[in-house]
Amino acid sequence: MRLLTSGACAGLVLSASFAAAQPAPAVTFADVTQSAGLKFRHTNGAFGKKYLPETMGGGGAFLDYDGDGWQDILLVNSKAWPGQKAARATSALYKNQKNGTFTDVSAAAGLDVEMYGMGVAAADYDNDGRTDVYLTGLGGNRLFHNDGARFTDVTAKAGVGNGAFSTSAAFLDYDRDGKLDLLVVNYVEWSIEKDLYCTLDGKTKSYCTPESYQGQSPTLYRGRGDGTFEDVTKKAGLWNPASKALGISLLDYDSDGWLDVFLANDTQPNKLYRNGADGTFKDVGMAAGVAFGETGVARAGMGTDAGDYDGSGRPSLVIGNFSNEMMGLYHNEGTGLFIDEAPTSTIGKATLLSLTFACFFFDYDLDGRLDIFGVNGHVSDDIEAVQPKVKYAQPPHLFRNLGGKRFEPVTTAGAALQTPVVGRGGAYGDFDNDGDLDVLLTVNNGPARLLRNDGGNKGQWLRVRTVGSKANRDGIGARVTVTTPDGKKSWALVKTGSSYCSQSEMPLTFGLGAAAKAAKVEVTWPGGATETVTDVAAGRTIVIQEGKGLVAKP
Repeated sequence: MRLLTSGACAGLVLSASFAAAQPAPAVTFADVTQSAGLKFRHTNGAFGKKYLPETMGGGGAFLDYDGDGWQDILLVNSKAWPGQKAARATSALYKNQKNGTFTDVSAAAGLDVEMYGMGVAAADYDNDGRTDVYLTGLGGNRLFHNDGARFTDVTAKAGVGNGAFSTSAAFLDYDRDGKLDLLVVNYVEWSIEKDLYCTLDGKTKSYCTPESYQGQSPTLYRGRGDGTFEDVTKKAGLWNPASKALGISLLDYDSDGWLDVFLANDTQPNKLYRNGADGTFKDVGMAAGVAFGETGVARAGMGTDAGDYDGSGRPSLVIGNFSNEMMGLYHNEGTGLFIDEAPTSTIGKATLLSLTFACFFFDYDLDGRLDIFGVNGHVSDDIEAVQPKVKYAQPPHLFRNLGGKRFEPVTTAGAALQTPVVGRGGAYGDFDNDGDLDVLLTVNNGPARLLRNDGGNKGQWLRVRTVGSKANRDGIGARVTVTTPDGKKSWALVKTGSSYCSQSEMPLTFGLGAAAKAAKVEVTWPGGATETVTDVAAGRTIVIQEGKGLVAKP
C-alpha cells in the first residue's frame, strides 16, 4: 500500500441472463451489531512506534462450524506488541442462536487464541464432515481441527505453520484429487528488528510503505489426505519472493474445469496463475491484462473477488485499490484477455478517493445480477493533513448492477452504509436464514459491524449447499447452474477465500426474480461428473450430494 501517493474484495460467483433493470428495490442494511451480541473489538497494538502491521487489520468469516444450518461468525484479532501492557486480545467465535443473536463461544471452542492475526479460511480439509479453521498472521499461522465439541491446534502435525507475514488464505483442490489443498499469501519481510524509520516531515516517524520492504512468496500446501500437507510452492510454479499479496480469488477463468488463482498484489504486479492440469501453474497476468492498471503501473491491490457480473458465462475480477487509483473491474473477454471497465464507469469515479480493502460480488437484492460491495478505510491516520479530500475513516460502497455492464452507487440503503469506518475485512452470509445476504465488516483497531439485509428477499431465491463424495466434501470447485422456467440461467462456483483476509459463507444463494421455482439445478463436480435435480421450489435451502442428488441430510 502507498500511504500518500497514488496507490490501493468472499465468495459468491453468479451470472445470469439479464432483462432490463428494474427500479431499485427498497432494501436497507441495518446495523444490528449490538442487538446481535457481537462485542468484538479489533486491537492492532499501536502505541506510537508506527509499526507497519498496525495499518492492516484483521478479517472475518461466516461459517457453519457446528453443522446446524445456521451461519456462525469468526473474527480475527491482533494483539499488543511485546513489552506493552494491554488487555488480552483474542480472536472470537460467535455461535448463531437462530434468533438474530450470537453467543461468544471462543473459549469453549478453543479459538480464543492470542496471535498477531490477519486472515481466516474455513473448510473441511480432512473430509470428516466438520468445518475446520485456518488463521493467518504475523510470525506464524495456525490450523485448528474441528473435533465436534471444540477445535484442536494441529498446526505442527499438519505442517502449515508458515512463519511469514501471512494475510489471505484459501482452501482449494487444485489437482482435483478429492483432498483439499491450502494456498496462503504472504506480504513483506517485516519484524520489530527489521522495522525501518520513515518520516513525512523530517521530524516524526511515519508508517513506511511496503515498497520499503522485501516481499514474500505465496505458499501452496498440497493436502496428502492424512491430515498433513507438503509445501509444493516451487514445484507448482508459484514461488515469487517479490510478491506482496493481500487478496486471493479462486476462479476458472478459461472454463477448462481446473481452478485458477488470482492474487492481488500491493505495489507489485497482480498475478493470474493458470492451472496447467498437471500440478503446475503459469502466471499469465501480464498477457491477460490484469497485472497493472490502465497506466501500465502496478497498483496497490488489496482484496479481490471473481464473478460473472454481465451474464457472459465467464468470471470477471473486482480488485480493491489504494486512494487515487480507483477500484479495478476487469471484464473477462473470453479470449484470455481482461479489460478494466472501472475507469469508464460510475465505479471508477465513485471509488477514486476511496482506499478499498475488502470487495466482493453478491446479489443483495436477489434480482439475478451480481452487485459489488467495497469496504473502505485509509492506512494513514493523518492523511487529511496532506490530502484534504481523502479521509481516514470512509463509508463502504454498494453498487447495484443495472445490467448491460452498468452499475449505480446505492445511497438509499440506510445510515449503516453512510457511516465512515476504518474498514478492512468484509464477508457476506445469510445469518438469519431469511434468504437475503447480510454483510460482516471489520474495522482496524475498532469494533466489527454486522449489517442485516432488510428487504432483499422480496424477490424469489434458492440456496444450494454441495457435498462431495469423490470430490472434496465441501464441493469446493463445483459449478452450480440454476435454470428458471423461462430459461434464464445463473451459475455459481463453490469456493473459499476472496475479499480481504476474510471468507463469505459457502452455501450459494441464487436470486430467481419472480420465478417461484427452479426448473433445473445442475452441479458439475470437480472432475466433470454432473448431478441434476428438477422442479425445485424457491424459498429454501437444498443440499445436493455427489452421486445421490437432492438429499435431506448428507
